[in-house]
Amino acid sequence: MKRIALLAVAVALLLAWNASAFSDPGSRPHEPHPQPSPAILGTTLPSDFPIIINPYLGVPILGFGASESRGRPFEGRSFDRVPVIFMHGNKDTPFPTSCNPFGYIHNLAQFFLNNGYAPSQLWGLGYQGDQCDLISSPTNKSGIAHSTAAAVPLLRAFVHAVMRATGSRQVDIVAHSLGVTVAREWMFQDNAYQIVRSLVAIEGPNHGIIDCSPDPANYFQLPANGGFIPTSAVCDEYGKEDTQLLATLNAAGESPGPTRYLVLRNVFRASPESGDFVYLSAQDGFFPAVPAEDSTGAAHDFSDSALLAGAPHTDFVGQGQFDTILGTSHLGILNSPDVWSAAFQFLNHD
Repeated sequence: MKRIALLAVAVALLLAWNASAFSDPGSRPHEPHPQPSPAILGTTLPSDFPIIINPYLGVPILGFGASESRGRPFEGRSFDRVPVIFMHGNKDTPFPTSCNPFGYIHNLAQFFLNNGYAPSQLWGLGYQGDQCDLISSPTNKSGIAHSTAAAVPLLRAFVHAVMRATGSRQVDIVAHSLGVTVAREWMFQDNAYQIVRSLVAIEGPNHGIIDCSPDPANYFQLPANGGFIPTSAVCDEYGKEDTQLLATLNAAGESPGPTRYLVLRNVFRASPESGDFVYLSAQDGFFPAVPAEDSTGAAHDFSDSALLAGAPHTDFVGQGQFDTILGTSHLGILNSPDVWSAAFQFLNHD
């Protein structure tokens, strides 16, 4: 009951969120200013960008991106840098919204802007809407609308629209959590490894998640907490390491070329506490530990889920300090200056 009460408090905090608290980028902590710039990354797509509809939610995708110069139409121009597509994880957005206070990936993209990228080279895809539907339908968090199967066609359309908009033949992708495997699955389905020059995979569920156990102690399975039961769409894809999705995807190669890969992930350390509520059976900021079990109820260690065979990786601890809302490492790692720098250096290293 204590865990249920804690989750209820978390939900209340999110519902009470006032998006205007984050409307001033200068109020965001932990954002370094190595090259101060007056430019602020936007939260819209260009007016002539194609409208891409999420059929399960019945709403257009969210996103950010810009024409090469304000007021000019797309003309198939090329740039000196490969455009970067930023992808958030499950239950998140590409920037804070009235129903989601996180959107930390926008801060990561702003770091790229501050360090020399143009707004026309930075694109964000919000493939699950503004998350306002979760207020009345919290089980959408684990449902088909939030599944990889639903997101892949949206990413496919978005990538090709960005390529047409920029005239680029390639893109880089920086993805967090579910965004990692959505990107990998699209690349696999379309054999798009020539298109994606580099993939920065931050905390991806490449080998499953811990939140789908049928154990009563797994409070994420409660409807109010998302309904992550073994038969939900998301748990069907990620509830164990050998689901049909993961078995097929990983058997094809976890880091096939010529795409370059970098994995950035949390690892456990007792002091300071460094859990991860998606993979580690340990306290992660606001969230107590859930059993280390898969969706069948079998004991399973998901702590290495974010790794990709054949890809270099960098481990981080104590990332909860960068999640200014719930103190979680899983979300904090996306808002970490060290992670921003690692992603930037990887994409800009010859």
